[in-house]
Amino acid sequence: MSACPCGTDSSFENCCGPFLAGSSKPESAEKLMRSRYSAFARGDVGYIKKTLAPEMHGDFDEDSVKQWAENSKWKGLKIVSTQQGQAADTKGVVQFVATFESDGVLYEHHETSQFRKDGSGQWLFVDGEGEQKRVTTQHVRTGPKVGRNDPCPCGSGKKFKKCCEASA
Repeated sequence: MSACPCGTDSSFENCCGPFLAGSSKPESAEKLMRSRYSAFARGDVGYIKKTLAPEMHGDFDEDSVKQWAENSKWKGLKIVSTQQGQAADTKGVVQFVATFESDGVLYEHHETSQFRKDGSGQWLFVDGEGEQKRVTTQHVRTGPKVGRNDPCPCGSGKKFKKCCEASA
């Protein structure tokens, strides 16, 4: 059994798998959010569209979503907060951060999403507002720090400031 992409400690088969397969419905807005993330990670664009509120279908670009889902390496999902969205509620808000890699660059997608439950008890994604940021990595020094007046580590015999630092 494989771990669920949504980040819970459960296997996919015991977590989001039944939702994507259509054998059960997420009972909260957060579970729908997690299952939609898993659908992105698995390239299941049909599920993403199926869990979209009907009024949002006109803005849904299936080809773009499929390309984004399949050309990204999905690294993790962090739920920041939830407001309402429980089984007894009809509306909910989930704030999350989804981390993914595209073309060798790591990104974080921060979003606050609106959900509602339809008449059949199905939670639907209504809208989201967010931003995507490139995650910058810091250079990690592997050797000792070289001061400006220290001998250059290249072995030239010159001071670092007059040798390799000057050409950097």
